[in-house]
Amino acid sequence: MEASLVQRAGVNYTSVPAAGVHGVGWRALPGNLARLARGVRAARAIVRSFRPQAVLFTGGFVGVPVALASTGVPKLAYVPDIEPALALQVVARLSDVVAATTEATQAFLPRKRVVVTGYPTRPELVPMPKDVACGRLGLNPTRPVLLVSGGSRGARSINRAVWGSLDTLLARTQVIHITGELDWPEVEAVRVRLPARLAADYRPYAYLHEEMGPALAAADLVVSRAGASVLGEYPLFGLPAVLVPYPHAWRYQKDNASYLAERGAALVVDDSAVAQVLASTVLALLDDRPRLATMGEAARRLARPQAAAAIADEIERLVPGRSGSGD
Repeated sequence: MEASLVQRAGVNYTSVPAAGVHGVGWRALPGNLARLARGVRAARAIVRSFRPQAVLFTGGFVGVPVALASTGVPKLAYVPDIEPALALQVVARLSDVVAATTEATQAFLPRKRVVVTGYPTRPELVPMPKDVACGRLGLNPTRPVLLVSGGSRGARSINRAVWGSLDTLLARTQVIHITGELDWPEVEAVRVRLPARLAADYRPYAYLHEEMGPALAAADLVVSRAGASVLGEYPLFGLPAVLVPYPHAWRYQKDNASYLAERGAALVVDDSAVAQVLASTVLALLDDRPRLATMGEAARRLARPQAAAAIADEIERLVPGRSGSGD
């Protein structure tokens, strides 16, 4: 998925062999270690050819061979989640400075320079009035809008929960449903069974690119997993959330969801219960406008809209002669 998004943005993309070692069975471990060794060799060739002035890491085990191959090159590790994964913890120890989304991350990092920057969001994600956003998407601005997002690949349990209660939800709200690519083939069957009076208010998409900003601005409430982007995108739009952490992602998503919930910006629903409680939870919130407003304000207080610029500034400070150059 990352390759297609990077190439779509017109940025050159080069892959590096890598594999995980944390939680890997003993049979797979030797092969994964060998792949990491190949990754270090490939990364050294890239570093020699590209001659970077600095290296930026944002997570994933592919960063380990690149960090090992970048001896002598200034490095910045950005931690998007509350708690860094093992690979990013290793990379952070090899980096000159660590940037973090929130202050809560500092407890999980080595004792070195840590800068809290916030979560960088795309320039296309621009808050706008709800009526303008609804106009962009062909929605009725006088009716509530529920955004459901499972990410690029999708969240099957959330998708199933939405489809199982779709008639109930559509009777009260318009639904923008980002199903992800894996479950997209099932959408047509869902559409066919919907009564005609409800079908127009169901807007499914496999994925949203340019229209993700209007979708976030149009929504009164969002239901989603709790990947790192929820720490940046929902605060930016002041968007209340019902978060369903992915149960097989160790505790990263649970920590992200708890961070927003403890600050009044979200509710957390267990993945095992989402089918039973999704509709009642969503409709109770949509019916309680003062509570939605309070959650939205709590989210907005966490926003750091200049996060990308702050990370860029830190990278420039690492490069001799670049700080304050404006290039």
